[in-house]
Amino acid sequence: MQLLSIFLMADPQGKSSSSFSLIFMGLMILVFWLFMIRPQAKKAKQQKTFINDLKKGDKVVTIAGIHGTVNKVNEDGTLQLEISPGSYIKIEKSTISLEWSAAINKVVETK
Repeated sequence: MQLLSIFLMADPQGKSSSSFSLIFMGLMILVFWLFMIRPQAKKAKQQKTFINDLKKGDKVVTIAGIHGTVNKVNEDGTLQLEISPGSYIKIEKSTISLEWSAAINKVVETK
């Protein structure tokens, strides 16, 4: 019982200490924000910047695993992707994977 009261930041007699509870909750929210919300927001911002900066000639990989080269960026949020010489598909910009595209471009640059 005493371990439970220590964990709950309460006095052993049953009186709760509201200041410790508020500090504990504040720290939990801070940790949650630092390790969950902030990294996701940063990743989403990088993805949006990457998609907006796409231009003709960029080598990309879609989330479905299709490799290709950007042939044309359309104003309606789509792009024309050349998957083999003379073969083009029209896809949404949002289907481009930042991680996979960065990985394929890193491999090409090191060779």
